[in-house]
Formats: sequence, C-alpha cells, structure tokens
Amino acid sequence: MDKAVVDLGSLSGKVLLFGGVYSNLQALEKLKSIAEKQGIPPENCICTGDIVGYCGQPEEVVQLFKIWGARSILGNVEIQLRDGAEDCGCDFRKGSRCDGFSQMWFPYAQSKLSKSSLDFISELPDHLVFRFAEKEVFVVHGDYFNVSEFIYKSTPWEKKKENFDALQTDVIIAGHCGLPFNHEHDDKLWINPGVIGMPANDGQPHVWYALLEEQNGSFGFTHHTMQYNHKLANAHMQNEFLPQEYARTLITGIWDNTEILPPYESGLQGFGIQL
Repeated sequence: MDKAVVDLGSLSGKVLLFGGVYSNLQALEKLKSIAEKQGIPPENCICTGDIVGYCGQPEEVVQLFKIWGARSILGNVEIQLRDGAEDCGCDFRKGSRCDGFSQMWFPYAQSKLSKSSLDFISELPDHLVFRFAEKEVFVVHGDYFNVSEFIYKSTPWEKKKENFDALQTDVIIAGHCGLPFNHEHDDKLWINPGVIGMPANDGQPHVWYALLEEQNGSFGFTHHTMQYNHKLANAHMQNEFLPQEYARTLITGIWDNTEILPPYESGLQGFGIQL
C-alpha cells in the first residue's frame, strides 16, 4: 500500500460513517451532537471526503471538523483546493448543469477558506484502513483507482470486485455519489453511508449516515436518516455566488437534475431510498 494510506488499527464500539459535508454547517453540528449523545469518540467518526462543497459555510465547517477531531480522507474537492485548481474535479460532463453550478460554488469556497483550513485539508490522507469485528475495512472516496469515480448500487459487481481484488479487503466504505447503499457479494461488502450536506434525491430534506456495530460478535451495519436545521442551511445559501438550485434541494429533497445518475437510480427520484 502507498504512503497515502493511514492505518487506524483496530476500532471497537460504534463507528460513525458519513460523507459529503459540502460546507453545510448545520448538518455537521447535528451529526457531531448525535455522535456525542451516543458516546462515539471522534476517532471513531469517519468521513469519506468532500468536507467542502455546495453550501454556504466552508470555513466554519472545516474549523468545526478540526475542533471535533473526526477523521476524513481527501475527496476530489479537497484535492482540487489543495492543488489550487480551477474546478471541483467532480468529473462532471463539460457544459452540463452540474459543471455550470461548480463554476459558482467552487470559487466561492476557495475565496472563503483560511490558510489554516487549507493546511488542514491538504494533510488529509487518500485512504484509511482499519479492522472492525474481525473484518478488514478500507475507506475510499470514489473508488480505489479514481477519486472521482461514481459507484452506485446499480454499478455492476465486476466493477466493485476490481477494488476488492486490488485491496484484498473485506469491506469498502465509499462516498462521492451522494446516495446511501450497500451491496454484498461473495462475503465482500461495499457500503456508501451517503452524505450529510445534501439530501439523497428521495424527496425528503433529511440526510443520511451509517453506523458500524458489532452484533453477536460479527460485523453489523445500519443506515440512518438525520433531520437538521435545513432551513437555516438554505438561508446561508441565499447569495448571488451560490447556485439557488442547490439551495432549493435542501428544502425539497429533490436534485435539480439527474444527469450523473444511472437509469435505476434516476428512476427512484422522489420515491425514497431502496436499501
């Protein structure tokens, strides 16, 4: 494994998994309070990347993340910010609506982040690995080969299997696509906990995270929804530098478009999440 992989050793108790904070301070505050109420220590709280993103408080989010002490890997947004790039590196099709929106929120985030925040995200690892309930767990953003790869529930297992073969791991925790799911095959398990910074296109303003727990001595996981002050998050997006379509999504739970989604996931828009 390359030096960009940080080994967390063996974890016990509950492990909180989440992704895509997307500069949504209100969602991060709520998730932190959930972790604290459940007695989950910060070192057992793991983010799949994209701490910064579409919403209105990038600097406040990074500073709170630092104070909390949760762990994260680099998402494509962090890599682009670290490298002083001109776009978010999400791999959106040129000229698409998502590409157009990123030309608004990415420069906004760049303009707001302090040197200490940029230093913090620059030091995040590419991957995390840990052991839990006798399973090897590997954390990626898109997939192991491409930080911006969109992997969904409907993505063929063969594509996921390439990652397991390369990593020789039992469980992969991934982010990037914005939708929670799990996919188990041949004793291998792919989990996407979803993101907390934007709804999951299910017609509800709630957002998603996941928990790992040892159940009767074996590896167990559960998906959870989280209500938070989405109206305040929406209010923080009411300026001309941020896409108002994303601000509306915080309220409606419906994405502005489904251009990045495969047909199966696109067809589920507004119908809830099928886990």
